[in-house]
Amino acid sequence: LVERYPREAFTLATKCLAWALPSKEEAQACLPTSLERLGVDYIDYYLLHNVGGARTAKFDEYDMWNYVAQAKADGLIRHVGFSMHDGPEVLEEILTAHPEVDFVQLQVNYLDWDDPVTESARCLEVAAKHGLPVIVMEPVKGGKLADPPQAARAELAALGGLSPAGAALRFCASFPNVRMILSGMGSMDMMEDNLSAMARPEPFGEEEMRAVFRARDVLAAQQAIPCTGCRYCVDGCPMSIPIPEVFACANDKAQGREADYAQATRGRGRASQCVKCGKCEEICPQHLEIRSLLERTAQLFE
Repeated sequence: LVERYPREAFTLATKCLAWALPSKEEAQACLPTSLERLGVDYIDYYLLHNVGGARTAKFDEYDMWNYVAQAKADGLIRHVGFSMHDGPEVLEEILTAHPEVDFVQLQVNYLDWDDPVTESARCLEVAAKHGLPVIVMEPVKGGKLADPPQAARAELAALGGLSPAGAALRFCASFPNVRMILSGMGSMDMMEDNLSAMARPEPFGEEEMRAVFRARDVLAAQQAIPCTGCRYCVDGCPMSIPIPEVFACANDKAQGREADYAQATRGRGRASQCVKCGKCEEICPQHLEIRSLLERTAQLFE
């Protein structure tokens, strides 16, 4: 990419997980390492990643806010921001303490709109109050909104031919402080569908919003475990339990779909083998009670 195109022709983003690193020196080494690996002189969007809760203290301890501000002044970063999965009160606290940031990356989708943990709606309001543009992550809720049950699809049919994934993207695009929407695409068909949905991203009107929220109600009633499949929990699991795949089986069963639990756990740990160390819960962005959910899943399939 960097050899074939001028630098201004593309946009790069990367992030620093200071809370996962053992020292200030290693946290502050993330930026020069990224620049070297990417082969560029600056990053367009640099994120302090997954701020919130006890993790915020590490960013403060390692002086990361001043570090990235100086890097921006030195031309190594164009836009400084942070991502978080906590609620509006935490967002308000961070933005009040750090008015210097240029953007915030938030989990926004119609399923999480009024969710008591994520509270997408209120988080968007807090960002708007501080005049900050929002980059949206999880607009399709880890793919869940791209393949909803038939009852939810029936409600989305009122949206004039948009695919379920397209409807999820257009919902996020309906809010004026949303600057960018990040969508994970695994095929050319997905990319073409996303591009088609966003070719003319007019905001949804009242009728369209009502259809989306009717679909949300259907999904919420059938959602067993609100896992997005981010996989942060997997690497640290001492029993090598494929937690997202296990939870996907539980959700499939709850929605009346075929769930191949044996295939999901073949050669890896089963839900019943959880030793309850809690490492997964410490890192879960959705704040799921993973240990008790694994117990429930084991009862379903084992």
